[in-house]
Amino acid sequence: MKSLSFLFLAVLALLASACQNQTPAQASKPNIVIIYADDMGFGDLAIQNPNSKIPTPYLDQMAREGMRFSDAHSSSGICSPSRYALLTGTYHWRRQHDIVDSFGKPFFAEGDVSVADVLRSNGYSTAAIGKWHLGWNWVMKGEPSAEITSGSRTVKVVGPDDIDWSQPVKGGPLDRGFDYYFGDGTINFPPYAWVENDRVVEAPTELMTYDNIGYETKEGHWEFRPGPRVKDWNPYDVLPTLTKKAVSYIQEQKEDQPFFLYFALPSPHAPIIPNEEFDGKSQAGAYGDFMVQTDWVAGQVLQALKDKGLEENTLVIFTADNGPEAYAWTRGLEYGHFSMGDFRGLKRDVWEGGHHVPFIVKWPGKVPAGTVSDQLISQIDLMATLASLSGSPVPAPAAPDSYDFSQVWQGQNPANPVREALVHNTYKTIWGIRKGDFLYINDSTGGHRKIPADFAELKGYTDFDSPALLFNMKEDARQMQNLYTSDLEKAKELAELLEKYRAGQSTAK
Repeated sequence: MKSLSFLFLAVLALLASACQNQTPAQASKPNIVIIYADDMGFGDLAIQNPNSKIPTPYLDQMAREGMRFSDAHSSSGICSPSRYALLTGTYHWRRQHDIVDSFGKPFFAEGDVSVADVLRSNGYSTAAIGKWHLGWNWVMKGEPSAEITSGSRTVKVVGPDDIDWSQPVKGGPLDRGFDYYFGDGTINFPPYAWVENDRVVEAPTELMTYDNIGYETKEGHWEFRPGPRVKDWNPYDVLPTLTKKAVSYIQEQKEDQPFFLYFALPSPHAPIIPNEEFDGKSQAGAYGDFMVQTDWVAGQVLQALKDKGLEENTLVIFTADNGPEAYAWTRGLEYGHFSMGDFRGLKRDVWEGGHHVPFIVKWPGKVPAGTVSDQLISQIDLMATLASLSGSPVPAPAAPDSYDFSQVWQGQNPANPVREALVHNTYKTIWGIRKGDFLYINDSTGGHRKIPADFAELKGYTDFDSPALLFNMKEDARQMQNLYTSDLEKAKELAELLEKYRAGQSTAK
């Protein structure tokens, strides 16, 4: 008996020693990386578009090694609102609908809790690299004083002498739970300068106007807003610089310190400016080449994790802020590549193509490889899910609209949907709500602009004349058959649920 007792105690001692030798990150806290593409459509990911003209081998491989969601959505059909919703677990429309414009005030309000706040309070190092587009409190010297002429109009804009560049910039990532930030803010909004933490790296001394950019796009327009820029600012350097910075950040991490990296890409958003080594790599024009580069960038991040020995304990999420821009209509007609996939509508729309986005999750040994989930999921759900998987408490009343999908991510398939319903919205006028198979839209259209006639003819789209719309998304994901008049009872049920949510009810259970 004594020998057995001794053996038992020895085994316990070995187990205890093994547990003590495990770092906290290894034992319970995965590293977390979110790669957030900009204006990338559901059909731009080759693995979910059999007719794609754009190769995306790195993201396809990530999907094969993880879980791909076929029914994933951003909160909004535009940029800033979707980013706010992802970072806070809160519908954007509880705060505002529109983007943060050049030198606009922060989307966040005091007291808002971000996923970075939650993770940092649980011992994570946190970093944001890339596009912020959620506002800063710039130190202005006075009213905008620079003048630019556009057509017959002369307007005042913020110039390089209108801001005190020597002062720290408050209200940005460092005030939202991030320990470190590096980026250009927003590639097509001023200031055209690098920002590191809460200061510009080099003060802008020039005024970017509509006609002095100095470079050519490879497709479409620059879409730059006028404003301050540093001397010799080269837009083609932005994506490569951010990629190097993200890889460098990963290389600096240590195994015993869990980290969270929010890597927000400026691509494939316009300006469409793939670097020359990617020219001609797709069969969908310059945008397709820019998508190839975007895929390559994601691959560099994944490879950096592997090279550093962090792949096994790192949860990587790839998704995009909204659907593709209007150039996608021409792309479909010219190249036969449909960035929106089979969905109707694009960026800005409440039509499905405006917010139905790619969504991939990879975590070796935890997220089952090669799986596809048809659960209705939103980027709003990242807060509750990441908090659950990392053991990080979320303080009330933060993340009121975020559902915990951790069991789904780990391979469990619940009998009932995790989400009760999901509200679709961009601007103030058009709202939709999805529950189960059915989608209700409170207008005769889900579009904030009309689909071009030649594209509508190609796809067989027609207008609807009912006061609201109802679709069975399981049977009719293309939104071709309006069921509103034939199922008024279902339409009424969803309209009432939508109003309940809009009235302020928290949606997560």
